[in-house]
Amino acid sequence: MLAELVSIPTDGNPLDGVLYQPAVLQHDRCVQFFHGNAMNFYVGPARFLPPALLTEGFACLAYNRRGHDTLSTRNSREPEGNAFQTVEQAIADNEYAAGWLEKRGYRAPGAIGHSNGGVLAAQHVTRHARTPALVLMSAHCGGQRLAAVASRHGLLARDRLDELTARARALVDDGKGDELLLLPGLWHVTSAASFLDLLTETPDLLQLAPEISCPTLFLRGDREPDELYPMEEFQRRSGGPCDIATTEGGDHFYNGVADTVVEVVTRWLRDVLPAAPTA
Repeated sequence: MLAELVSIPTDGNPLDGVLYQPAVLQHDRCVQFFHGNAMNFYVGPARFLPPALLTEGFACLAYNRRGHDTLSTRNSREPEGNAFQTVEQAIADNEYAAGWLEKRGYRAPGAIGHSNGGVLAAQHVTRHARTPALVLMSAHCGGQRLAAVASRHGLLARDRLDELTARARALVDDGKGDELLLLPGLWHVTSAASFLDLLTETPDLLQLAPEISCPTLFLRGDREPDELYPMEEFQRRSGGPCDIATTEGGDHFYNGVADTVVEVVTRWLRDVLPAAPTA
């Protein structure tokens, strides 16, 4: 196994990440990871899945979007992170990563996305017809109803959605879009401009489903609400074959069931993208 720390150029700050490569390279066996909101390449599925996928011969690219973590700094005192992300920037970052992989010889990687990364992965696949497989891990519903649904389930604004939306609009109108707002639910802190972007620009997962023709695996923990993570409805609308799996005892981050998730995802990818026969 080779693990290479990488820096992927963008039109702004680079994307930090790690490229895992098996001892025997097959450039048609690669996976691009899409992390969730306020997360990064060294937590969650982007951390616990690559070791198993490497044993199956898959290279794995896990990287931070510029909207990683919640608040961070790089080489200055200027803040960056999830609190300032926009959907346009996130989509661009995933394109930069795909282009970087192509230069390394991986022209058609599979996509694995967790939570908001799942929605971004689905959107990415609709722009990359050669994608051979998509794994959605607790991908949320997205779209303009996301904030209301997530808040109703104790995330984001909870019972203060109207209040915080009005506050965000007032700040943006006053030229203070970077001013921070405290949220009562995950992800706790955001900027006014990023909050409004979430409300209107997040891709709608179920609208994307008919455009996705590659094989898809959709996982959800059995402790997660189907309204927010619409696995069954995505399967019904999918434009290609879609398998679904529920992890017993699983929460949104698969605490305590990561080994089960590794087994399910690895087995599915092994079946969908079998290794080329050796000479």
